[in-house]
Amino acid sequence: MFKLLYQKRRSYYGGNWASFSFSGLLSWLKEYQENNDVVTENSMWQEQILENEEAIPLSSKDKTIQHVEVFCYASQDLHKDVEEAGALQKNHASVTSAQSAEAAEAAETSCLPTAVEPLSMGSCEIPAEQSQCPGPESSPEVNDAEATGKKENSDAKSSTEEPSENVPKVQDNTETPKKNRITYSQIIKEGRRFNIDLVSKLLYSRGLLIDLLIKSNVSRYAEFKNITRILAFREGTVEQVPCSRADVFNSKQLTMVEKRMLMKFLTFCVEYEEHPDEYRAYEGTTFSEYLKTQKLTPNLQYFVLHSIAMTSETTSCTVDGLKATKKFLQCLGRYGNTPFLFPLYGQGELPQCFCRMCAVFGGIYCLRHSVQCLVVDKESRKCKAVIDQFGQRIISKHFIIEDSYLSENTCSRVQYRQISRAVLITDGSVLKTDADQQVSILTVPAEEPGSFAVRVIELCSSTMTCMKGTYLVHLTCMSSKTAREDLERVVQKLFTPYTEIEAENEQVEKPRLLWALYFNMRDSSDISRDCYNDLPSNVYVCSGPDSGLGNDNAVKQAETLFQQICPNEDFCPAPPNPEDIVLDGDSSQQEVPESSVTPETNSETPKESTVLGNPEEPSE
Repeated sequence: MFKLLYQKRRSYYGGNWASFSFSGLLSWLKEYQENNDVVTENSMWQEQILENEEAIPLSSKDKTIQHVEVFCYASQDLHKDVEEAGALQKNHASVTSAQSAEAAEAAETSCLPTAVEPLSMGSCEIPAEQSQCPGPESSPEVNDAEATGKKENSDAKSSTEEPSENVPKVQDNTETPKKNRITYSQIIKEGRRFNIDLVSKLLYSRGLLIDLLIKSNVSRYAEFKNITRILAFREGTVEQVPCSRADVFNSKQLTMVEKRMLMKFLTFCVEYEEHPDEYRAYEGTTFSEYLKTQKLTPNLQYFVLHSIAMTSETTSCTVDGLKATKKFLQCLGRYGNTPFLFPLYGQGELPQCFCRMCAVFGGIYCLRHSVQCLVVDKESRKCKAVIDQFGQRIISKHFIIEDSYLSENTCSRVQYRQISRAVLITDGSVLKTDADQQVSILTVPAEEPGSFAVRVIELCSSTMTCMKGTYLVHLTCMSSKTAREDLERVVQKLFTPYTEIEAENEQVEKPRLLWALYFNMRDSSDISRDCYNDLPSNVYVCSGPDSGLGNDNAVKQAETLFQQICPNEDFCPAPPNPEDIVLDGDSSQQEVPESSVTPETNSETPKESTVLGNPEEPSE
């Protein structure tokens, strides 16, 4: 029997996969800056190293986040009585190094630009992460009754909300009138309505993560919502892409001839492996060039390349494009008219769901508990223990460590990629329709050589990630420059920065931008173990998030590491019933498991939601 012990220097679960409330995100930014300005060296661990041992020091700072810039465009009418846990003050200051008493004052005012000078802000360059966000039970505290127009179940989670939020509300299908401008104080006050992901991803309905959630029964801890629209940005206009058979034949954008062309080509893509002669001659060309040979109109070529296959116009080969198109089409219809699902309360719910399952079966988590070094036996060259921040030695046979914990000496030969990220709060959708509760994905193609296509995911309030009347928008691409340089051009095409003058104008075509965050995140995926210097054979390195849309890379990596440690065990099998578990040395047998399960079950009272389909019961 294995005993799992998780030690994390952060105060929250999930690392760079985490989600934060709005105030939690501001606290995360502030604590990043504080950790960057003040470096404390703890040499206590050196006294614990014996003569037949040597130490591999670990990094004291997380350098996976860089080039952070924050802009606030909403009216900053903050008052002293406007509060939400962790809210910062209105005053503006760019993030710079501070000494002694000035450090605390600067931290309180960091990353809050004024509405007068939204584009002249200094950048916040912060390389570590912490937050006041609590553990796995934190996200359910932001239940949003407005998502379904019904009252949420009464429990302890509603105690943090205002009394008026507990009254049943009728679903309002109309958008918030533009004259009801959203201010910064409203965002602060409704901060718990936000669940802001550090990494933006979706779940393919037939992807590895959905299969794993169902197989392991972790899906019972989460709820999901369909992505309702696939969008395209063409010639300066956002339009909806027909992708299912019904959408194609109901589309008014396509002629009857185009509909037949598209259906014929998509049918071929589903079974392309059975007809290698159809594409073998084009294996050395790009998918874009291949599409030009398939009697598709430029309109159809654009939809297939950027909105269905979602591949690069210049670098993706024909086989990769066909494979991506087939995956997209195979995922259609399992839970809805698009291939994608999104977890309510954000992507950060997923690592917390696995944390809950692990804790129920004996896993131990130690937050705010850092590890100083790995202890290596000189003779066997294997790691035998770690030493924590208190000088305590913890012995184990296997050690799994995230890449960000390794020191610069260990990673001196590693070449990292970077991901450019932006998080926006807006007052409307990029494509207005009669229904305002839309969840959309949009790909904006690269314009310049060396740049990358930008993926845009727009979330409405029914996803429990933002307050009513706003949208939470995530932008992601591979980095060629800083995040702001990579993504600002797309932001300017899709949104209009909020100003008091435009607030009075009812004819504004684009949705208004209220708040924006830019940052670069390290992509440590697909790095060979051989690139790290002098790692013991029983130390296993896992990466942070990659830039892909899905989660297949993370699932494959987790299974590979598990098989290396437990070669004869099944990866994430269906768990037994908690009442049947008997822990080693537990004389009371069922009492301990029941006590550990009961609070978990009570805290996970099913929420009324707008989830379309149940992952455990596919509606094909």
